[in-house]
Amino acid sequence: MHDRSRLALLRVDRFVRERLRTRIHRASAPIAATRWDAAGEPVPFAEAAAGEYSPIAPGDLWGRPWGTTWFRLQGGVPASWQDAEGSLPPRTRAELVVDLGFTQGQPGFQCEAMVWDVAGRPIRGIAPLNNAVAEAVDEAGVIDVYIEAASNPDVGSLFTFDPTHVGDLATAGSGPIYTLRHIEVRLRDLEVADLLADTLALRGLAEELDDGSPRRADILVALERMIDAVDPDDVAGTATAGREVLAPVLAKPASASAHTLHAVGHAHIDSAWLWPVRETVRKVSRTFSNVLSLMDEDPDFVFAASSAQQYAWMKEYYPDLFERIRARVAEGRFVPVGSMWVESDTNMPGSEAMARQFVAGKSFFLREFGIDTPEAWLPDSFGYSGALPQIAKAAGIRWFLTQKISWNETNKFPHHTFQWEGIDGTRLFTHFPPVDTYNSRVTADELAHAERNFADKGRATVSLLPYGYGDGGGGPTREMTAAVARTESLEGSPRVVHSSPRKFFETAEAEYPRPEVWSGELYLEFHRGTYTSQLATKQGNRRSEHLLREAELWATTASVRLGIPYPAERLQRVWETVLLQQFHDILPGSSIAWVYQDAERNYAFVARELEEIIGDSLRELAGEGALTLVANASPHSREGIAALGAGASDGAKDVEPRRDGAAGWVLDNGIVRATVDDRGLVVSAVDIRTGRDVVVPDRPAGLLQLHRDTPTQWDAWDVDVHYRNTVTDLTGAVSVEVDGSSLVVVRRFGASVVTERISLRENSRVLSFALELDWHEKQKMLKFAFPLDLHTDRAASEIQFGHIERPTHTNTSWDAARFETVAHRWIRVSEPDFGASIVNDSTYGHDITREQRDERGGTITIARLSLIRSALFPDPEQDQGLHELRVGLVIGADVAETVAEGYHINLPPRRLADTAVDAIEPLVTVDHPGVVVEAVKLAEDGSGDVVVRLYESLGTRVHATLTTGFAFADARQTDLLEREVALDGVDVDGDGVRLELRPFQIVTMRFSRG
Repeated sequence: MHDRSRLALLRVDRFVRERLRTRIHRASAPIAATRWDAAGEPVPFAEAAAGEYSPIAPGDLWGRPWGTTWFRLQGGVPASWQDAEGSLPPRTRAELVVDLGFTQGQPGFQCEAMVWDVAGRPIRGIAPLNNAVAEAVDEAGVIDVYIEAASNPDVGSLFTFDPTHVGDLATAGSGPIYTLRHIEVRLRDLEVADLLADTLALRGLAEELDDGSPRRADILVALERMIDAVDPDDVAGTATAGREVLAPVLAKPASASAHTLHAVGHAHIDSAWLWPVRETVRKVSRTFSNVLSLMDEDPDFVFAASSAQQYAWMKEYYPDLFERIRARVAEGRFVPVGSMWVESDTNMPGSEAMARQFVAGKSFFLREFGIDTPEAWLPDSFGYSGALPQIAKAAGIRWFLTQKISWNETNKFPHHTFQWEGIDGTRLFTHFPPVDTYNSRVTADELAHAERNFADKGRATVSLLPYGYGDGGGGPTREMTAAVARTESLEGSPRVVHSSPRKFFETAEAEYPRPEVWSGELYLEFHRGTYTSQLATKQGNRRSEHLLREAELWATTASVRLGIPYPAERLQRVWETVLLQQFHDILPGSSIAWVYQDAERNYAFVARELEEIIGDSLRELAGEGALTLVANASPHSREGIAALGAGASDGAKDVEPRRDGAAGWVLDNGIVRATVDDRGLVVSAVDIRTGRDVVVPDRPAGLLQLHRDTPTQWDAWDVDVHYRNTVTDLTGAVSVEVDGSSLVVVRRFGASVVTERISLRENSRVLSFALELDWHEKQKMLKFAFPLDLHTDRAASEIQFGHIERPTHTNTSWDAARFETVAHRWIRVSEPDFGASIVNDSTYGHDITREQRDERGGTITIARLSLIRSALFPDPEQDQGLHELRVGLVIGADVAETVAEGYHINLPPRRLADTAVDAIEPLVTVDHPGVVVEAVKLAEDGSGDVVVRLYESLGTRVHATLTTGFAFADARQTDLLEREVALDGVDVDGDGVRLELRPFQIVTMRFSRG
């Protein structure tokens, strides 16, 4: 028989395009509309309803960039559509259909709207590809609603990465950017819609089957017979006949060995990205209202949404909608997931902040819904810290889901279902959906890809399918749930079943109880520039985290010692602000300018609040008098002052640089001796005790290096390895001068200036660099290089509650792809008996490589910090302006000293004058330098219990004693949410707590005061 399959597919495609899609609606009629433009930011419904409206018609322009236009719609269903009793024809439905002037970009990245009833209740959202609202037509066929239309500009949904100024309200323009196409009531033909869904399911399946497949041939024959059965002049009247032709091929069940996808409705909504946070609030409302509407239509549909922050917005701004959500949550169909305040970045948040993401998120879900969410849900964050399994497990997490690692540029991740092992040995059951998207549309090609791609075939048979329009919101549509219904059991296709995250994970865990293990971080081989973009925001995060530590410590101390009320509500508000800013498109630097203007205002608020709490608490503790007090919030003693306490101190002084002839300037404190040449570069840094010089001969340290930074795609997100092809060493100096006890070096390049202040403190191993960057470059990246005379094949980098070691060689493709890495306050390079560390107060991006030392052999290690970069998209003014940051070279440091110096550079001591006391005793002390107290606070439940969180920081087993500076009646070990757990490495007696900790173990203790 002749092969006509190609022609058959063309015939089907044209039939769908010309006959079915155009006949979904039997009739349409325009609805009269008027408009009112909000003058500035969005306004409440009552204010909008009271506005003075003027007529608007299709073809009219509307909506300035980031503006809000309200439409009032009044009309109804034409009488000609109804019979004598006022009923519509069988299998039809009247619905409002609105086209605001949608562009060809993606849904969620342009204009959108919310439909409100006249009583001020949100009905549902309008978006591209999801713009029909049946609820706008009442039982009598009357339409009387308002539409709150957001004229959000399309910042770059096609991702050509062209620079644009529309991401800043000040430069976005003021003229209208959309043209209203239509506002109509339409008569939807449900039978034609079902025929279209049947046809698309089979047409898509045929495309995925082998050309020689009998199943494919059957489908194509059935599709052509369906076309013959449907009269093109009477599609509505013959659609049923067409469906009857397709019914037998749709009824053939999936094979017994077919892969099963658990379909979970989803709408990954970025809490900010190519839109500001205020617009995210409205995006969430529109999406969640659509989901609730779809639940009314389809009783099998289940939807999962993460981020407690987004639910909190609904409770605050859309209380009616929130109560509807609460009812569906109780049914188990609207499922809070993720356990976190937002879907945060996991590379850069500090230890306690990463813990608080879970504390804040899980606490909200417990408080509002009575649900203890069991999973971490981070489909889109840019890589995952090796500390995350322990942190998540300590919050009561059983399962972890992400999809992002499928974006790897170089290596394909070997598993889809596996155990993920963190740096302390904790394991977390983890799943990557093999469909390779968190925005599935439930198309046949996606389903076939998931089945083919699933890496754990033969041992497991299930995967998760997160479906729905996402990133900019929108969520699942009726077309998607129709596709799920048709692929529940369809020969040639994997099975697709409506499910929930819990049901999927329980099924997956039961059938695959001992999956393969992946140990260490889940490094994303992509988006490496996010460790560096938007320096001011990264500094705001780092500073806020440490201010929160201080505020909680001193407020707790004042409460315990003096009975001063603990500012719990203020601290919670600040924490929630900081946690929101850690969202995975805010902190990484990948959002529009408006987002970072908001971030700077938020961090200013955080600093004001916390400085006030710290100041008030310390003043209460110190009293008024004639003494001077120095407060040390660090977990390590310094300047003779106990950790977590305060005492009298004259403070350490910097040594004065002295000229050493042609060699340059020498800074020598008897512990280390550093030499800086006339170029302002460090040519020697000697540990006097051992005589070891950490600087490579003829390879100066503290070298600024300027690279061309033109990523292939994803500008603010990416650093591509080809940046190394072009580099300029900034060895020239405008001036090198002594100013007091600092050596001041000024360098100019391009349109920028860097001023360095190099100093060395008495009794310190840290050669300090205070940098002031007046940065005005574009598509450039500035590195700070330290060639170290140390031979090693790995380097340590601080992450949450410990550190991770990464290879410095490129033996494998995995090693080579890890050319830019993340660290918190320090990195360390060492030989077995000697090392050097670099600490910082602002930097997260690093690269650490090896080179041959000289012709005699051996290797050196080049450690570099990525200080600043200036991408053009999505914020063309990224990082322009003045920045200040600090870096320290710690010479001859072991791990314990490195950890301490990392805290010290981020927690400068506070000097209080005119105090009544010369000491504040610490609330808690630990007798081992490797055990770090990360947080001291009062319990979340308001009981007044003292909570202490600590961890083993060296990567070794330790014995230590935790002693309290207050009497306690009871001490319990708890999880992160301060719920009692079985003792693990903890023994409590009347005098304190004896600890026997594993490497990097986290312990949280709760003390009820006596």
